[in-house]
Amino acid sequence: MFKSIRDSLTRTRASVFGQIASVLGAGDIDEETWEDLEALLVQADIGVPTTLAIVEKLQERVKDEGLYKADQLFVALKEELRAILGEPDSFGLEDDRLLTVVMVVGVNGSGKTTTIGKLSHRYQEEGRKVILAAADTFRAAAIDQLLIWGERADVPVISGQPNGDPGAVAYDGIRAARARGYDLLFIDTAGRLHTKFNLMKELEKVKSVCQKSVHQAPHEVLLVLDAPTGQNALLQAKNFKESVGVTGVILTKLDGTAKGGMVFAINKELGVPVRFIGTGESMLDLAPFNADEFVDSLFE
Repeated sequence: MFKSIRDSLTRTRASVFGQIASVLGAGDIDEETWEDLEALLVQADIGVPTTLAIVEKLQERVKDEGLYKADQLFVALKEELRAILGEPDSFGLEDDRLLTVVMVVGVNGSGKTTTIGKLSHRYQEEGRKVILAAADTFRAAAIDQLLIWGERADVPVISGQPNGDPGAVAYDGIRAARARGYDLLFIDTAGRLHTKFNLMKELEKVKSVCQKSVHQAPHEVLLVLDAPTGQNALLQAKNFKESVGVTGVILTKLDGTAKGGMVFAINKELGVPVRFIGTGESMLDLAPFNADEFVDSLFE
């Protein structure tokens, strides 16, 4: 059985967000209420800029709507959290085209290759013809790991030699997909390079190969972030977005942390939607992100 978003948020709900629910229980809104709420939101890894924006918005609502009870503020908080997540644009993986090319980026250890395996299984089960390209050529173990996940998901993997040109592997993956009639290509990319290489420059080269080879490719650039790393992951996200134009985030290991609040910082500070949440270790533990379910599961 796969783990649900609600189950994966058990630690988050039991710690910081559970405390928020207690602070915004019975009683009137006073200065201590605001101080406690602000501190807890920061602890939840929502981040200082997003926390300040939320508190400011709530203070405006208290004034404009005449709220004075803490439980009224609780309802307003949930509404503001949901508003931050917004409604994402259409998802490139769902569009109808002959070949959809997806770059998957992220630092080593974030769960990037494992996530590609889960994505492959998910879309293959939905009837897509999936193929993988092992363009993380600077780490031999990454090629081997992707080959293992490809075998588990029963999808082919195009790979090259260790320390080979990642752009060449991406090109070979695109050519193989076209020749064999595959309609969905996931390209695994490097998460760390030796000092003589520049990671972002190498990723930009892979993206350029995609752009030159397939119309409007890459159709998605998905960034895999390790939830337990919190605000450090947000800094990573900013760098990747500036370099390769990240279009969506997959948040992994959410079940292993109490810091689920970073989802709001990702949306507010980066303007990038969370597309999937890794909820466990099995092939099935990858849930499409649902904003309503996520916000409700933080508190209940």
